[in-house]
Amino acid sequence: MIRNYLAVALRNLRKNKGYSAINIGGLAAGMTVAMLIGMWVFDELSFNTYHDNYDRIVQIMKGGTFEGKTWKGQRHLPHPLIEELKTNYSNNFKHIVPTWGGDYVLSFGEKIISQSGGYAGEGIADMLTLHMVEGTRLGLQDPHSVLLSASTAKALFGDAGEAMNKIIQVNSKIDVKVTGVYEDLPYNTQFKDWKFLMPWSLNEINNTWMKEQSWANHFLLIYAEIAPNTTIAHVNENIREAEIRAIRNIPAMQAELAYSPSVMVHPMSDWHLYSDFKDGVAQNGPIQSVRIIGMIGGFVLLLACINFMNLSTARSEKRAKEVGIRKSIGSIRSQLVWQFYCESFLVVGLAFLLSLVAITLALPWFNDLTSKEMQMPWTNLLFWMGCILFCIVTGVLAGSYPALYLSSFNAIRALKGTFRMGKLASLPRKVLVVLQFAVSVSLIIGTIIIYQQVMYAKARPTGYDREGLVMVQRKTDEFFTQSEALRNELLKTGVVKEVAESGGQVTETWSGNGGFDWQGKDPAFEANFATLSVSHAFGRTVGWQFVDGRDFSEEYASDSSGFVLNEAAIKYMNIKNPVGQIMHWKNDAYGVDRDYRILGVIKDMVMQSPFEPMEPAIYFVQGYHGWFVMKIDPNVSVSEAMPKIEAVFKKIIPAVPFDYKFADQQYALKFASEERVGKLASVFSVLAIFISCLGLFGLSSFVAEQRTKEIGIRKVVGASVFNLWQMLSKDFVVLTVLACGVAIPIAYYSLDSWLQSYSYRITITAWVFLYVGLGAVLLTLITVSFQSIKAALMNPVKSLRSE
Repeated sequence: MIRNYLAVALRNLRKNKGYSAINIGGLAAGMTVAMLIGMWVFDELSFNTYHDNYDRIVQIMKGGTFEGKTWKGQRHLPHPLIEELKTNYSNNFKHIVPTWGGDYVLSFGEKIISQSGGYAGEGIADMLTLHMVEGTRLGLQDPHSVLLSASTAKALFGDAGEAMNKIIQVNSKIDVKVTGVYEDLPYNTQFKDWKFLMPWSLNEINNTWMKEQSWANHFLLIYAEIAPNTTIAHVNENIREAEIRAIRNIPAMQAELAYSPSVMVHPMSDWHLYSDFKDGVAQNGPIQSVRIIGMIGGFVLLLACINFMNLSTARSEKRAKEVGIRKSIGSIRSQLVWQFYCESFLVVGLAFLLSLVAITLALPWFNDLTSKEMQMPWTNLLFWMGCILFCIVTGVLAGSYPALYLSSFNAIRALKGTFRMGKLASLPRKVLVVLQFAVSVSLIIGTIIIYQQVMYAKARPTGYDREGLVMVQRKTDEFFTQSEALRNELLKTGVVKEVAESGGQVTETWSGNGGFDWQGKDPAFEANFATLSVSHAFGRTVGWQFVDGRDFSEEYASDSSGFVLNEAAIKYMNIKNPVGQIMHWKNDAYGVDRDYRILGVIKDMVMQSPFEPMEPAIYFVQGYHGWFVMKIDPNVSVSEAMPKIEAVFKKIIPAVPFDYKFADQQYALKFASEERVGKLASVFSVLAIFISCLGLFGLSSFVAEQRTKEIGIRKVVGASVFNLWQMLSKDFVVLTVLACGVAIPIAYYSLDSWLQSYSYRITITAWVFLYVGLGAVLLTLITVSFQSIKAALMNPVKSLRSE
């Protein structure tokens, strides 16, 4: 019986090649989109699941109450908290792992590479369940040891090289022995960039200043694995007052209590998807993108299924006699239902095979678009089980309405030829067309709003000139001892306009500090500022813009006790005429307890998220400068300048690879997530419109075919081509207008809610809806006009002759 069903289904597909191509092509497009998005969503949801202890790994964080507002999510923590947790709260944790990472220079003989990694506390290998290629996870017990990833070992020692027990040098001064090699961590893990690990004890040997740091200096990232006999909620409750209890009896830290700080843990399962905290709750992050793109995938597949249902039911009158004959010779309704389901599953099966080919071809492009490294899981049994289930669901979804509808025809009326579709018979098709275009219009509006939001943030004044700004991290001691030589040689090249130093990247805020006081400040108010230590030439190099006062100058020795503030800081402090006023700063981290004079006020430099309010910031000329900042002469091209700059670095510091970052590229990364969602939404919105138009084209061609004789009669009695085109097109235009009426309020509500997650955001204007609506109507007219005009131009003699 199944064989007969399939034979009939194949015969029908061959008989109606045009409709079959539209059905299979539309479904294949929908399934391709849905499967690509499904792979992407799975990759996002499975982030960090590579680690066996995934559900018990946490990051220690800090929250509390400040100025009446609840805040959580501070990731950088003070050094004394490590010992406090290990001493008084050890029963809550199996491992407590402080980390200190970045980019380092690794060398073995003549081989020198730059790699990301760093120091981590005892138990890091067990906590992350590293898969060891050589050695064991206990390799970091030796203070002068290192664990390398497989790719790093290969880069240092080559394919044939044995890494174990080899001595490598870190940053040209620290000798460590390779005691293990671990499998590279996959792309969808938080620790994917950690290419080597060194013991925390070695960090404290080489950086003795760390143990001397107070509770006021927040600079460490601390991870942990909770004990087997407890829960995350229980640990949160236990450690909440860990910091308050520790600093309560320290006189110098009483100001810190104004924050009401609380220690908390953030589970690994939320690190990626729920990475942004708002009002004390981790509720934002990539999960928004996952929801949006996941919904788009479902909608695009739904559109393809609607096409199948619409075209199947539209052709129902032509299949009425077939149903009548089958029923007259004894077929029961269930058999007819199975017949039509077989056709549906055949179409879905062919579409699925076509979609597999499309996915294979599109996956490299899709990976590039989404910044992923996904591969087709050909050998994964779960993947194929999922595909089978996916096809069954799609087949049932696409074939249910045609199967139930067509099998319900009355046999006698169908065979007598008196079967006619009632006035309401086309209502389900019209509803489905409205639903199709409502979804498509909503997607197009969403794409435009996302694009506007990104462009609005990109157009935000940044307060400095990013073009031609090059940043180089000072990784080794040579950078500091040869600092002046580097500056002089770079300026001699003629391609570098200015050189400066800073405590961090120009595009990031890495440090925040308290301990500030000024005239008129409320004694109960504990102010915190973003802080950046810079050299005198920093302002000239980045091109910051003064609204009051002056820049740092080498001519005034007193500028070492000077501050430059941004406009946000002046508003935050609520002071007038700030230039010349005195601020007192007491901070153990920088070893300062003295007065500073405000030298100038600059326009806000956007260093954090461009979608968020500006942070109050203070710039000063003292402290650790870990970065070089160079400004390429605007009259020189980057391609001409970079080889000359690289030659200087290789000449003066030959033992260190020349690694650099462009400020404009680093700033562009701040929009990566929103742009990725926008690109995905735009691509899939275009596909959604294509699928909808494909269905509309098939439906309009059927309507024109169904009304052939009517068109012939109208032409004979004098109807013009324009009159006929208008008659055949107006119903579809009305449906599109209805679809816009449904889509616009839904799109507005959804997108307005999405925009609320951004402090710096656009206001949705009516013209977006107007233009998209007009565009949808125009597209509908273009799609149906081909068939309408073709039918209107047909010779009435041919359309009216007897069959």
